[in-house]
Amino acid sequence: MDGSLRRQRTIGKTASVTGFGPWSGNDVRVEFRPAPPGTGLVFVRCDLESQTAIPVTIVHRIETPLRTTLAVGDVSVEMVEHIIAACAGLRVDNCEIWVDQAEMPGMDGSALPFIEALDDAGIVTQSELRPQLVVTEPLRVGTATQWIEARPADHAGLSCEYHLDYGTGPIGCQTYSVQVSPDAFRKEIAAARTFLLQLEAERLRSSGLGARVTYQDVLVFDEHSLIDNELRFHDECVRHKTLDLIGDLALAGGDLVGHVVAHRSGHRS
Repeated sequence: MDGSLRRQRTIGKTASVTGFGPWSGNDVRVEFRPAPPGTGLVFVRCDLESQTAIPVTIVHRIETPLRTTLAVGDVSVEMVEHIIAACAGLRVDNCEIWVDQAEMPGMDGSALPFIEALDDAGIVTQSELRPQLVVTEPLRVGTATQWIEARPADHAGLSCEYHLDYGTGPIGCQTYSVQVSPDAFRKEIAAARTFLLQLEAERLRSSGLGARVTYQDVLVFDEHSLIDNELRFHDECVRHKTLDLIGDLALAGGDLVGHVVAHRSGHRS
């Protein structure tokens, strides 16, 4: 296996996207800014007088249902997994992400709008090397029915394998494997959208969440089929789970070298 380190990368200029938070409904602007080597990914809450910076690392993750949230003190950013996945997928290592709300925009439910913004900004190679985290022995976290396992690999870089099991409904059981690279992320993963069951969507609406979200913003399945939308991939649901997985793995703070297998896992495990 080639274990050579690669050089760090940032973007060539500032780029932005605007949308609304799917939970809160608040309008939000996200601005990607170039950053020096060693900065990592850092969210900056520019709507606050303190302009609090929140590094994208596991130590800043806090437990939140159905999404990934990072916090420093009482300042947080939520629904960050698609933005982080876009950066990680394109190997943008150093970037300041300035935001004017706590919740990130849902856009079309995928990471594609963030990929397009980063590609428009251009990706620049920097002088310093990117650290690696090499899996040397199997490690599993989770439960008997929901788990993630990192295994040593006989290849360079990261590969992911996700097993999705929704029983006999329209989503069913899906499996997807990928050797993660910028090209593979752009073509095979970035466009896969968030999905949920109709009963889950109704429960969120009844609790006052997701008032601005339509069937075009997320994939919603009833007991028979997808409602008022069309799939981009026949296995779009498991590809989106892989997208989320890549975003959450990026909290490790370095290039993972190994094979990660996930079975019915979420942002908690």
